[in-house]
Amino acid sequence: MSHPVQRPSSRHHVIDRLRSYPLWIQRALPVLGLVVVMWVLEIIDLFLGGRLNQFGIRPLDPGGLPGILFAPLLHSGFGHLLSNTLPFLVMGAMISWLTRKWWLITAGIWLLGGFATWLIGGMGTNHIGASVIVYGYAAFLVTYGILSRRFTAIAAAVVVVLLYGGIVWGFLPTNPRVSWQGHLAGAAAGVVVAFADTRQARRDLRDRRNDALVS
Repeated sequence: MSHPVQRPSSRHHVIDRLRSYPLWIQRALPVLGLVVVMWVLEIIDLFLGGRLNQFGIRPLDPGGLPGILFAPLLHSGFGHLLSNTLPFLVMGAMISWLTRKWWLITAGIWLLGGFATWLIGGMGTNHIGASVIVYGYAAFLVTYGILSRRFTAIAAAVVVVLLYGGIVWGFLPTNPRVSWQGHLAGAAAGVVVAFADTRQARRDLRDRRNDALVS
């Protein structure tokens, strides 16, 4: 009696294909995936006449709190999105390679930076764009390099300063159409997340050393 041949599902085929990629590509793929979501949403918003942008962060407005989740995915145009895309990819990939906690770190910066923007952004305004995360990534990488004292982390911090050191001008309220509050909030969130991550890493290392001494 013959038995039907079990064919691998397309889902398993995709997973196996991804696992065949080099590790550094595997870790960078989620970063690229989030950027793709931003671009898809911006294309959709083009046909909607910019109506998606109403779902940004509206400071001190309880109805604007959900914007914390949506604002980093929305942009005021393709020029705005393009200016965030490359630094998001570069620094997001760095974090993924250095920490293996890209999702957790991004979520921390996303939520903390978004909530801080909601607090200090100024009533009657609407804040959108991934720059809150870009600034958070930059602050995280520099702070992480200082605190961890690992060669690779320090090298990454130096690269960030050399490539994107000019973003510090984004903290200044020179352009009413630019969310300097979002930049400041994102950077502060990046510093907080870096302190939390390195503290946990040192605690784990200390526990492993103590276990080794006991054994």
